[in-house]
Amino acid sequence: MIARYGITPSPAAAHRLATATDETPKPGELPHSDFRLIATPIMALHKVAETARAHGLTPLILGDALEGESAQAGILFAGIARCVATHGQPLTPPAVLLCGGETTVTIGQGSAGRGGRNTEFLLSLAIALGTPPQDTPGPHIWAAAGDTDGIDGTEDAAGAVITPDTLARARAAGLDPRATLTGHDSYTLFAALGDLIKTGPTLTNVNDIRAILIV
Repeated sequence: MIARYGITPSPAAAHRLATATDETPKPGELPHSDFRLIATPIMALHKVAETARAHGLTPLILGDALEGESAQAGILFAGIARCVATHGQPLTPPAVLLCGGETTVTIGQGSAGRGGRNTEFLLSLAIALGTPPQDTPGPHIWAAAGDTDGIDGTEDAAGAVITPDTLARARAAGLDPRATLTGHDSYTLFAALGDLIKTGPTLTNVNDIRAILIV
């Protein structure tokens, strides 16, 4: 890292970094140690998939390290969910699409909204699912997304849920879903609908989990 970023360390720091006894232990050098992974993103997704199967759903894990803009991810996954609902591909309903990782919300200058990457993803997903000509009769779609540590960004909610009537309920409450998404104010919309997921701190963190249910 020092070489990569062109850093000139102090003589004392350079000496410590060059000292062999300070080198990171390599496999086999600590014979009495025990290292185990007890929680990882893929473990969490497999557990959700196991629960889905127990409820008669077919799960599909689409990845445990997905990244990108939250709003764009919502549009992408709406397309996949619609394909499942309309064509039975890549699996037939009742099914649940699962993925993990952490998306990003890029805030524009002057934005004063409240939200996190999971609520923004869900609002974008709901809007994409409700936009004609996709708004056709057929299987219904629900979704949930949340951070496994119980905090979506800096908010007090882990995430939220959307239902087939999320947009209708939002408009009935005097909220404009598209304007809310543009203003990165998704937390406010889901709070008004009573659809936030609040778990409190979970004391573990294996990134976000997103689940889209098609039945």
